[in-house]
This record gives sequence, C-alpha cells and structure tokens, in this order.
Amino acid sequence: MKAVERTQNTQGDNVLIEVKHLKMYFPVTSGLLVQRTVGYIKAVDDVSFFVRRGETLGLVGESGCGKTTTGRCILQLYRPTAGTILFDDKDLCSMTGRELRGIRRQMQLIFQDPYSSLNPRMTAGNIIGEPLIVHGLSRDRREYRERVAELLSIVGLNTSMADRFPHEFSGGQRQRIGVARALAVNPQFIVCDEPVSALDVSIQAQIINLLEELQEKFDLTYLFIAHDLSVVRHISDRVAVMYLGHIVEIAERNEIYANPLHPYTKALLSAVPIPDPIIDAQRERILLTGEVPSPLNPPRGCVFHPRCWMATAECQEVIPELREVQTGHWVACLHVPGYGSP
Repeated sequence: MKAVERTQNTQGDNVLIEVKHLKMYFPVTSGLLVQRTVGYIKAVDDVSFFVRRGETLGLVGESGCGKTTTGRCILQLYRPTAGTILFDDKDLCSMTGRELRGIRRQMQLIFQDPYSSLNPRMTAGNIIGEPLIVHGLSRDRREYRERVAELLSIVGLNTSMADRFPHEFSGGQRQRIGVARALAVNPQFIVCDEPVSALDVSIQAQIINLLEELQEKFDLTYLFIAHDLSVVRHISDRVAVMYLGHIVEIAERNEIYANPLHPYTKALLSAVPIPDPIIDAQRERILLTGEVPSPLNPPRGCVFHPRCWMATAECQEVIPELREVQTGHWVACLHVPGYGSP
C-alpha cells in the first residue's frame, strides 16, 4: 500500500473528496475510413489526494499538466480510465448516469471563462435559475424568482439585473453570475477552474474575497485550480503541485512556499515576482531548460527528469511515488532528504 493511502485512511470522516490512483487517458486515432488507436494522451497518470470538508486545496502547474482534467474527472464530466473517486465515501466511478444525477447537486463547477460559459441568449436570472428547474428545487414561479433574487444578492449583484443578458455585464459581473449559478443547488463541493485568470487584476481580488466569504457562510469545500501561485497562496489551505499528469508535491500553504522540496516547485516559486526589488534581486532564480514533454510520449521514470538539474540515471528508470517526508508534506522525488524512508 502506498504511503498516501495510509494518510487518507487516518483522516476519518473529515475527508469529503478522496482520489486514488486516478488515470485519464485520451485515445489518439489514425485512419480515414478505418479508425485505429495509435496511442494515448496521458493527461492524468496515477494521481492520489484528498480534500477535507471546508478546506480549499489549490492545484497548480503549467498549462496542459492535467489540472482541469483532474477536476472534470472528479465531477464525472470525464469518466476516468482507471482509479477511484470517493465523494462522501461514495464511489463516483462505479455509479450509473441515474445515480450520478442525484449526487451532482452536491458538486458544482465555476468555469474559467466568464464570457463563453454563459448562454448569450439567456438572461442572468434564467442562467442562475436553470439549475433550480433541472433539479426541481422551486415549487412555483414566485419561489423561483425569490431564490434567483437571493442568489444575485449573495454574490453582490443588484436584483434588478436579473433581466439583463450576459453582454450587458462586465467580466467580473459575469463571473459572479457563474458563482451564483454554482450556488443555486446548495452544493458541498465546488471545482473552481481558474475562475479569475480571465479577469483584470483588480477584479481578481474581489472574486477571490467573494469565494472566501461564501466558503465561510455556506461551509463549502473548494478544489481551486490555477497557475498563478500568488492567487493560490491567498485562498488555499493546502497546495498540490502538478506536472505532466503527476502530483509532485503537496503541503500546507505556508509550508510549501517557505520550504519547497521538489525541484519543479522550487522553479515555479523562483519565477513569482516579489514586490521588494532588493529581495527580488538577491534570490536564486531557477531557469528550466527544454520544453515540457508531450503527454502522448512522456519520459520514462520521473517525468520531470529531462528538465531537472538534480536528475541522475536512477531518475530515468524509477517512477517516484508520493511520500510523506515531513509531517503533512508529501513529495515525489528520489533526491529529497528523508524520501528513502517511507
């Protein structure tokens, strides 16, 4: 049994989401008349983690590393190739469509792009209220309108805006509509898929603060997907770093920023701007060589070894598993002190 599984089992009833050995491979086909599979894009390859009730787990990494795919697998928008996803001790991967329909009320998604995620032919009120109709949560028209008005007010929008169309809102207001739509069915868990990356910096802070307020008010649990490490540090309780379909490090927010152990995490943090120019000039910068390998043909052994300055011949053969090297600090690297003592 892997070390990460032992930790999952010690969390008891406090865990809401538990992901075990998740894999998501997309087939690549070739041929005009007869399609045949010539390979697989390994978007997510043996990922394990958990999310406690009421916490925010930040999932960070470069574009294309599998962050969004992981979130969509949890929501069962993609049916995983292999692995187990437990939501409140219920295995989502073994559920049928009808069984999933009943549990989808508890899991929602806030999309990255507030411009393309809203139907331009629907008013804001209808967009927010659609989940109420789908799940039969309003008994009559009056209750429906009252709930839509309440949701608009909760996310900081005027109730008179219910009859406006998406093009009449700013980017930040559109994202607030997306947040209200996610809240409509009173979920326990929300996947926030880079919800502020398409917004101006000044608006990003407003949306992040809104998400934190809603989490405290409604006891929500977040998987917060992002590539901006400063945003993740602000909102997350723990941070998981992902590279080419693998999670390479997980730790408490302050721990991972103060004491990064994996070489990839160190490289990411070295690129984060620091407001103080003196400190910024003195710190060590780590420039990675080469390009991110293709998930269609990932490297043998540790997927990071072609770009790692610490790599040895062993790294080319051995796939490092996620191990706890310090209390609450997990890393997948053969050359981290304490890694060889599971």
